[in-house]
Formats: sequence, structure tokens, C-alpha cells
Amino acid sequence: MTVGGTQDKQPNAQLTSWFVRSGWSKGELARQVNRRARQMGALHVSTDTSRVRRWLDGEQPREPIPRILSELFSERFGCVVPVEDLGLRPAHQPPAATGVDLPWAGPQTVQLINEFSRSDLMLGRRGFLGTSLMLSAGPSLVEPMQRWLVPVPAAGGTDPRTPPPRESGDRRPKLSGPELELLEATTVMFRQWDNQCGGGLRRKAVVGQLHEVTDLLQEPHPQPVARRLYRVTAELAALAGWMSYDVGLHPTAQKYLVLALHAAKEADDQPLGAFILSSMSRQMIHLDRPDDALELIHLAQYGSRGTATATTQAMLHAVEARAYATMGQVNKCHRAVRMAEDAFSDSCVSEDPDWISFFNEAELNAENAHSYRDLAYVAGRSPAYASLARPVMQKAVDLFAGDSVHQRAYALNLIGMATVHLLEKEPEQAARLTGQAIDVARHVRSERVNNRIRKTADSALRHYSHVAEVAQLTERLAAALPEAAETA
Repeated sequence: MTVGGTQDKQPNAQLTSWFVRSGWSKGELARQVNRRARQMGALHVSTDTSRVRRWLDGEQPREPIPRILSELFSERFGCVVPVEDLGLRPAHQPPAATGVDLPWAGPQTVQLINEFSRSDLMLGRRGFLGTSLMLSAGPSLVEPMQRWLVPVPAAGGTDPRTPPPRESGDRRPKLSGPELELLEATTVMFRQWDNQCGGGLRRKAVVGQLHEVTDLLQEPHPQPVARRLYRVTAELAALAGWMSYDVGLHPTAQKYLVLALHAAKEADDQPLGAFILSSMSRQMIHLDRPDDALELIHLAQYGSRGTATATTQAMLHAVEARAYATMGQVNKCHRAVRMAEDAFSDSCVSEDPDWISFFNEAELNAENAHSYRDLAYVAGRSPAYASLARPVMQKAVDLFAGDSVHQRAYALNLIGMATVHLLEKEPEQAARLTGQAIDVARHVRSERVNNRIRKTADSALRHYSHVAEVAQLTERLAAALPEAAETA
């Protein structure tokens, strides 16, 4: 599985650097590669310790090895590690198949979502599209998303959002108003399940519903009905993306979110598009790409100006603050936090679409507290910013404690409060709150929650292994939340 060219071969210093920092042995990396290859259906891949050694010595592996290594190191370090950064040559594949630069046209959007969701349903495993799927970042992500701002062209009396009818003699009856309302209500129900149970429990149901709706969109509909169907499609694709992100399927999540943005454009729903961009921004923050996150959130703010409700504006400012905090931009972070609070003070629930209903007082406090907490980390575990985060995070925890729906958010903020206690050198309290988060996490199918619990416990153990409560926490974690198997 190698590419020729060995006489002038030089050691691969870039790959070696990532490999050494990962802490993996050559045998462990080989096992991880083989495991991921099996999940992708690449059964011909069989890697061993000697093959890994040859890669480090400069041998260039063929696909899908470079893409697998990129995914493994990205997940290991929590940031995007492109193939090129590993000193490997990526495969040359058509941009439409591999990236996010897709046609901004209704029929193509419907077809792409239909095909993507069908593949997801059929194979249903990490990396299910094999070597055709990888994370995009930097200009290759941001520049195509900027086309969201270009108005949909008029086409005489015909709505360009309406796909041409299928070439079939089987004509379905027109979609009735009650049927369309039921589709919209089902989307709301799926969103509630996600908030309460996490992304791992109902993701496949959402993907299946999305596939069915795109089937409907391939039939002719009046313009108002087509727009509503595109809106449902956008909401379902955004939810599928968010649930994929929640269970750790980052390339899959990004693809769904990109397609959701295309559908929102066809629905002519700028606030929904801004919400989708904010989800993409959150993913980039998680992957330690704050510059990309900031570009995406500014694009969301610009594209939804004059159309977004006060609650949506507050959410966008709160995500903006998170991006600034991760970059260490203190003054801009404080400004964005204030703007989020000011906008939220003008919120009117009756004006808000359902997809922004998660952004309540608890979530506002949670986002702002995490911004202060992130500033503390960027400033070298600064106690000053930790003290700013503490009362705001505590308010979020208290508000979520009485919320039976947003259980994942409750768990995440218990973990957030635990990290604040660690910053303030209070390991006993951190262990107690992490234990509470474990109790909630056992009923929430969210690998994102589980990973944050593990990272917090690891941090506590690194600094306070001598504290009895911390030692007990690690034992409990191993029993209650063992390393998860791959999830769909």
C-alpha cells in the first residue's frame, strides 16, 4: 500500500511530530488505522508496526490511509489536522465530492441531501462515505459559505426552488396542509428528544425523516408549500448535523450543516441560515479553529440583519464571545457578552421560531460563563477570569437543574462548573460536580458530554491525584462511562 519513490526518501518530520505528541505506540496507531478502515469498509487495509515505521521514515501511503490518519489525529488533539499538515499527499478528488463547495440551487441541494442521507442510513458508521468525506476548514470552508449571501435569482414566473417532477407515471397526491403541519410538528419533537436524550438515541430517525422529506421535494409543489418543505429540510438537516457532532462524527456533521444552509437559502429563511452557521461556528470552536468560527458567526450576523429576532441575535453574540474568548481577545469578548445580554433583554418568546427555543436564560448564562472560563485558560489559568465565570456558571447550573428537557445542557454545565473549581484549586468540589454530571450522562446518549467528563477527570487527576475524591472519581468514571463503542 505504498507509493513508489524511495531513493531520495526523507523522514517525515511532520507526521513524526504529531505521532510523538499523541502518546501512541506504533502498534497502537496501526490498530487504530485498521479499526477505522474496517468501519469505512476498506477491508483491504492491513497495517502493522513496520508499516507505521515506514510512514515515519518518509514512505507515502495511498488512500484511504492519509485521510484515516487525518481523522485520527484530529480527534486525538481536538482540532483539524489536515492531510497536508501530516506531510502526506492528499488524493486528488473532485471538489463537489470531497468538500463543501456545492451548487447553490434547489434541485441539486435536494438530490445531494437525498443521496447523503440514504448513504448514512445504509451504512451507518463513522466514515460511512469512505474516502470521499473529510473536514473542511479555513478558506475552503468559509469562502463557499459566503455565497449564502447571494440572492436567489428570479426566473420569470417559475420558482427556481421547485425541483422538476420525477420522470415517472406515479404522481402522488398534493401534500395537504395538515400533512405539512405534521411534518413540522415532528421536527419539533425530534429537537426536544435531542435536547433531552442527546444525539446518539434518535439520530437515525432524524436522518430517515430527512430522506423522506427530500423525496417529497422531488415532486412539484406550489411555491409556498415548496418553501415550507425546504424549511423543514433545513431544520432536519441542521438537527442531523448537530446530533452527528454530538456523537463525534465531525465530517458527517459538517456535511449535514452545509447542506442545511443550502436548504435554508432555498426556503428564503435568513434567521434559520444564521442559526445553522452558528452551529458550524460552535463546531469550529470545539475543533480549536476560532478564526474560522469568528468568520462564520460574522457571516451569520451580517446575513440575518434586520430579520433575526432578539433571542437569535443574543445567541449569535454569545457564540461570537466564545470565539473571541478562545482567541484571547478580552475586550472584544466582553463587548460581545454585553451585546448578548442586551439583546436577550428584548427577547419575546412569542416571536421566536422553535429552533431557537433552547436559548433561554440558562443557556445565555452558560455561554457567557464558558466565555469567561475560556479566557481563564487562555490567560494561563487566570483566577481573575475564573472568578468572573463562577457566579454566571452557577446560575446556569441552578436554572438547568429544574429543567427536565435540556438534560444534555445540564450535564455540560455541571462539567463547566467543575472546570471552574479546578481553576480555583478546589478539587473536591470539582470531583463532586463531575460525579453529578456522570449521573446525568448515564441517561444522555452524548459522546460530547462523555468526552468532556473524561477530560475534566483527567485534568483533575493530573493536578490532584493525591485527593481522595479525585481518585474515587476516576474509578467511578471507568465503571459508569467506559470508552464508548462507535455510534451511529
